[in-house]
Amino acid sequence: MLEYNQAQELSQQILKRCEKEPAELVLFHKEHSLTRFANNSIHQNVAEYNLVIYLRLLLGKRQGMASTNRVDPAALDELVSRARANAAASPEDPGFPGLAEPAKYSAIEAFDHSTAVYSPELRADQVGTVCSLALDKGLNSSGAFSTGVNGVSIANSQGLFAYHNITEADFQTVVMSEDSSGRAQASGWKAAEIDTEAIGREAIHKAEQGRNPKHVEPGEFPVILDPYVTDDLLNMLNMYGMGGRTVLDGRSWMNDRLGEQIMSPQVRIWDDGLNPEGMPMPFDSEGVPKQKVDIVTKGVAISPVYDRYTADKAGTSSTGHALPPYFPAFMHTIGPIGLNLFMAPGKASLEDMIRSTKKGLYITRFWYTRLVHPRDCIVTGMTRDGVFMVENGEIAYPVKNLRFTQSYVDALANVETIGRETRLLKSEYGSHAKCVPALKLNSFTFTGVTV
Repeated sequence: MLEYNQAQELSQQILKRCEKEPAELVLFHKEHSLTRFANNSIHQNVAEYNLVIYLRLLLGKRQGMASTNRVDPAALDELVSRARANAAASPEDPGFPGLAEPAKYSAIEAFDHSTAVYSPELRADQVGTVCSLALDKGLNSSGAFSTGVNGVSIANSQGLFAYHNITEADFQTVVMSEDSSGRAQASGWKAAEIDTEAIGREAIHKAEQGRNPKHVEPGEFPVILDPYVTDDLLNMLNMYGMGGRTVLDGRSWMNDRLGEQIMSPQVRIWDDGLNPEGMPMPFDSEGVPKQKVDIVTKGVAISPVYDRYTADKAGTSSTGHALPPYFPAFMHTIGPIGLNLFMAPGKASLEDMIRSTKKGLYITRFWYTRLVHPRDCIVTGMTRDGVFMVENGEIAYPVKNLRFTQSYVDALANVETIGRETRLLKSEYGSHAKCVPALKLNSFTFTGVTV
């Protein structure tokens, strides 16, 4: 792990090489280990240790980016040389607001020593329990259990320096029979708080329930959605409309709707990088302190999130949502997004939602979702890993997978009930995570069946 003093010293070495030219650098250092399993057996245990440096150098209004994972003097010289050459070859950007000024950051508890040193033996023991449970049921389990440390430090020629470490753990599994499957996942920054056996039993139960699924004609149904589906709803709304760039471009579902109630009054969505119930991070990739941002409150669209570039264009201040430089395509097309999203829980249990449903579908996961139209966040995709018909307050039988095309804005306008329990789910992309409940919607449109 790169310590505070080491990160500071390395940053100064690079900034000195930039001489009088303004520059900003981001250091990502990680120590991650992963135990992967398939066919009820562990087949891979890997560990990764890496430090990647991203340098942005300015020549007037021209910017040049370069990166390396070497820290010897020759490599640092080359890094600066490449960034300078890239800046010279780039067009001017008159809208660039300059580099961030030094700031103060909130102290956040996000480091757990036992997670940082979690051993392969501990992961193997917990994975083995899930594999044995699946094998006893005649099912096939696969998945991964990862633990480790992510560290980031930001420095620039304005005197800014920020440093933060966070531990991470994530367990996910898919359990399959010949004609069914179930999936479950949990994430956090303390591995000991992830009940891997319970997660495994959840996936096993879904796979057992899902055997011999029946065909159902597509149409409109009331639906009960697992948190994994809520995660997808928030992900698509986030990627295609919660950021300042999409709003400024006029392609967000928030456009012409800010201040209006567009979702159920039960819906509250916010982003908060300082909340230890998520995967906390006190600053963004420009070194700007993170702020809590209310995005939807009582169903009313309140505000997108901003980085410095989009905030300057919008005539406001950054909310601390600049993306990491390893997302270059997102930075230039999608712009800032929420990386620590929360949806407020309600008061119902999943069982309450099922009991209150005369006829509807219980959906455990969406898969392969893709945007169709941004202004209403219309998405197409399909169900996976468990769909069940609910009749007279009970799960009646499993259903074959369905395809849908549906506005996610309208979906959240149809919220009838929100679950009281939330699940923290880490994205495969960096430390992006969402804390989400189950939902019951009074209507959701399915357009076809899958083969």
